[in-house]
Amino acid sequence: MPDVEITPPQPSDRAGWEAMWAGYCAFYAVPHTPEKADTVWSWISDPAHPVKGFLARTGEGRVVGLTHYRAFHRPIAGAVGCFLDDLFVDPEVRGGGIAARLVEAVVGEARRNGWGVVRWITAEDNARARALYDRIAAKTQWVTYEIRP
Repeated sequence: MPDVEITPPQPSDRAGWEAMWAGYCAFYAVPHTPEKADTVWSWISDPAHPVKGFLARTGEGRVVGLTHYRAFHRPIAGAVGCFLDDLFVDPEVRGGGIAARLVEAVVGEARRNGWGVVRWITAEDNARARALYDRIAAKTQWVTYEIRP
Protein backbone atom coordinates (compact mmCIF):
# COMPACT_ATOMS: atom_id res chain seq x y z
CA MET A 1 0.00 0.00 0.00
CA PRO A 2 2.36 2.75 -1.21
CA ASP A 3 -0.05 5.66 -0.75
CA VAL A 4 0.01 5.39 3.06
CA GLU A 5 1.42 8.35 4.95
CA ILE A 6 2.88 8.01 8.47
CA THR A 7 2.52 11.15 10.59
CA PRO A 8 1.87 12.24 14.16
CA PRO A 9 -1.83 12.42 15.01
CA GLN A 10 -3.69 15.66 14.31
CA PRO A 11 -6.81 16.90 16.16
CA SER A 12 -8.95 15.89 13.18
CA ASP A 13 -7.70 12.29 13.49
CA ARG A 14 -9.56 11.54 16.74
CA ALA A 15 -12.29 9.35 15.22
CA GLY A 16 -9.88 7.41 13.01
CA TRP A 17 -7.41 6.96 15.84
CA GLU A 18 -10.18 5.76 18.18
CA ALA A 19 -11.37 3.18 15.64
CA MET A 20 -7.83 1.75 15.51
CA TRP A 21 -7.48 1.99 19.30
CA ALA A 22 -10.75 0.09 19.75
CA GLY A 23 -9.50 -2.58 17.34
CA TYR A 24 -6.25 -2.87 19.26
CA CYS A 25 -8.09 -3.22 22.57
CA ALA A 26 -10.40 -5.85 21.05
CA PHE A 27 -7.44 -7.79 19.64
CA TYR A 28 -5.96 -8.12 23.12
CA ALA A 29 -9.38 -8.57 24.78
CA VAL A 30 -8.89 -5.43 26.88
CA PRO A 31 -11.93 -3.28 27.63
CA HIS A 32 -12.25 -0.17 25.50
CA THR A 33 -13.99 2.62 27.37
CA PRO A 34 -14.64 6.24 26.40
CA GLU A 35 -12.77 7.35 29.52
CA LYS A 36 -9.67 5.34 28.61
CA ALA A 37 -9.81 6.58 25.03
CA ASP A 38 -10.11 10.18 26.26
CA THR A 39 -7.08 9.69 28.51
CA VAL A 40 -4.86 8.17 25.84
CA TRP A 41 -5.95 10.70 23.22
CA SER A 42 -5.16 13.53 25.67
CA TRP A 43 -1.69 12.06 26.17
CA ILE A 44 -0.81 11.79 22.49
CA SER A 45 -2.37 15.20 21.76
CA ASP A 46 -0.32 16.99 24.41
CA PRO A 47 3.13 17.97 23.08
CA ALA A 48 4.45 18.04 26.66
CA HIS A 49 3.30 14.49 27.49
CA PRO A 50 5.91 11.71 27.16
CA VAL A 51 3.57 9.37 25.23
CA LYS A 52 3.67 10.12 21.51
CA GLY A 53 2.19 8.44 18.49
CA PHE A 54 2.12 7.96 14.76
CA LEU A 55 -0.83 7.17 12.52
CA ALA A 56 -0.90 5.52 9.13
CA ARG A 57 -3.33 7.22 6.72
CA THR A 58 -4.38 6.26 3.23
CA GLY A 59 -4.24 8.80 0.42
CA GLU A 60 -7.93 9.42 1.10
CA GLY A 61 -7.15 10.28 4.73
CA ARG A 62 -8.54 7.12 6.35
CA VAL A 63 -6.57 6.08 9.44
CA VAL A 64 -5.49 2.45 9.01
CA GLY A 65 -2.87 2.01 11.73
CA LEU A 66 -1.38 3.41 14.89
CA THR A 67 1.59 3.19 17.16
CA HIS A 68 2.32 4.77 20.53
CA TYR A 69 5.79 5.16 22.00
CA ARG A 70 7.69 6.90 24.78
CA ALA A 71 11.21 7.47 26.01
CA PHE A 72 12.43 5.51 29.02
CA HIS A 73 15.55 5.89 31.10
CA ARG A 74 17.99 2.98 31.20
CA PRO A 75 20.12 3.35 34.34
CA ILE A 76 22.20 0.24 33.57
CA ALA A 77 23.18 1.77 30.24
CA GLY A 78 23.32 5.36 31.42
CA ALA A 79 21.17 6.17 28.43
CA VAL A 80 17.64 6.72 27.19
CA GLY A 81 15.71 4.19 25.12
CA CYS A 82 12.35 4.13 23.44
CA PHE A 83 9.49 1.84 24.33
CA LEU A 84 7.02 1.09 21.56
CA ASP A 85 3.83 0.55 23.54
CA ASP A 86 1.14 -0.20 20.96
CA LEU A 87 1.06 -1.16 17.30
CA PHE A 88 -2.08 -1.95 15.34
CA VAL A 89 -3.01 -2.09 11.67
CA ASP A 90 -6.55 -2.40 10.33
CA PRO A 91 -7.07 -6.08 9.43
CA GLU A 92 -8.40 -5.03 5.99
CA VAL A 93 -4.99 -3.64 4.97
CA ARG A 94 -2.56 -5.96 6.73
CA GLY A 95 0.23 -7.46 4.71
CA GLY A 96 1.05 -4.23 2.89
CA GLY A 97 4.01 -3.18 5.01
CA ILE A 98 2.17 -0.64 7.17
CA ALA A 99 3.27 -2.16 10.49
CA ALA A 100 6.91 -2.10 9.40
CA ARG A 101 6.57 1.53 8.33
CA LEU A 102 5.04 2.45 11.70
CA VAL A 103 7.94 0.74 13.51
CA GLU A 104 10.41 2.52 11.22
CA ALA A 105 8.79 5.87 12.10
CA VAL A 106 9.43 5.14 15.77
CA VAL A 107 13.00 4.05 15.00
CA GLY A 108 13.49 7.32 13.12
CA GLU A 109 12.24 9.24 16.13
CA ALA A 110 14.66 7.29 18.33
CA ARG A 111 17.54 8.21 16.01
CA ARG A 112 16.57 11.90 16.02
CA ASN A 113 16.44 11.90 19.83
CA GLY A 114 19.61 9.89 20.38
CA TRP A 115 17.72 7.04 22.08
CA GLY A 116 19.91 3.95 22.00
CA VAL A 117 17.29 1.23 21.62
CA VAL A 118 13.67 0.71 20.61
CA ARG A 119 12.07 -2.06 22.64
CA TRP A 120 8.61 -3.61 22.74
CA ILE A 121 6.67 -6.66 23.84
CA THR A 122 3.96 -8.69 22.17
CA ALA A 123 1.85 -11.65 23.09
CA GLU A 124 3.55 -14.99 22.65
CA ASP A 125 0.70 -16.23 20.45
CA ASN A 126 0.69 -13.18 18.16
CA ALA A 127 2.30 -15.18 15.34
CA ARG A 128 1.65 -12.75 12.51
CA ALA A 129 3.21 -9.80 14.34
CA ARG A 130 6.07 -11.92 15.59
CA ALA A 131 6.90 -12.97 12.03
CA LEU A 132 7.40 -9.29 11.18
CA TYR A 133 9.32 -8.57 14.38
CA ASP A 134 11.62 -11.54 13.76
CA ARG A 135 12.50 -10.00 10.37
CA ILE A 136 13.13 -6.44 11.54
CA ALA A 137 14.42 -6.77 15.11
CA ALA A 138 16.38 -9.02 17.45
CA LYS A 139 14.46 -11.09 19.97
CA THR A 140 15.93 -10.51 23.41
CA GLN A 141 16.68 -12.90 26.24
CA TRP A 142 14.44 -10.99 28.65
CA VAL A 143 11.30 -12.43 30.20
CA THR A 144 8.57 -10.01 31.27
CA TYR A 145 6.92 -10.05 34.70
CA GLU A 146 4.32 -7.80 36.27
CA ILE A 147 2.60 -7.17 39.56
CA ARG A 148 -0.71 -5.38 39.82
CA PRO A 149 -0.72 -3.51 43.15
